[in-house]
Amino acid sequence: MNELRENGYLIHWYNLDDNNESEYLEWLHGVYIPARLNDPRVLWACHFKSLDNVAHPGEKGRLSHDNKSIPSGDRYILIFGAENPEVFADPTITEYHQSLNQNDLGYLKMRREERYNIMTEEARGPGSEKKPFDGAGLSECIQLGNFNSGSYEDEDELASWYATWRIPSMKKLPGCQGVRKLVSVSGWAKHAILYEWSSTDARNNTFVDHETENPEMEAWTDRVVRKLVHAPGSPNLAKRIWPSNGS
Repeated sequence: MNELRENGYLIHWYNLDDNNESEYLEWLHGVYIPARLNDPRVLWACHFKSLDNVAHPGEKGRLSHDNKSIPSGDRYILIFGAENPEVFADPTITEYHQSLNQNDLGYLKMRREERYNIMTEEARGPGSEKKPFDGAGLSECIQLGNFNSGSYEDEDELASWYATWRIPSMKKLPGCQGVRKLVSVSGWAKHAILYEWSSTDARNNTFVDHETENPEMEAWTDRVVRKLVHAPGSPNLAKRIWPSNGS
């Protein structure tokens, strides 16, 4: 899927006010991200904007969310990939931001309802097609879910479901360019699942109904998914806005 074999991920979710969105994005893409990438341990960065009115598999309302105890930002998703997760603990996110100048700190304050996770890779699997290696790290379209299991007693079944059904299933779906199952080092969500797609149309045309021909596995998915507690907005379908295609 990707020639750079990263095993550490830093994922920020946040919102922006309309009145400073353009100014912030110019700073993020032109100043903040390039500065982060000066660290040779940080292999790539991708910035995504979440889409609205996304259809998901299964019965409407089966996804549970924690909309009270954590920040609700989810319109923008900033992801860094690194050699390993300890890159984002040395320095910590707070320490890194404290090292920035006042102008940069002013832009950081434009982020609304921000949260982040440091994660590592539990497993990955191929899609039906290879992601073109363009140095971007992730495909132009992703679906990213971040969540906790309902109980520690559900963890084994969740791991089995991903290992034996969901991840292997993705190699059959046209337009899927791979899937990564992540687990947390730091942050609210213990689990994340990151699907890569060639386009939003590819995802919408294949993913939503991909289990309907296998009722037994569809029922297993329904049982597993109903036990999960997602972060606000999760899972997000998002399009890459940096780096842009061809840059």
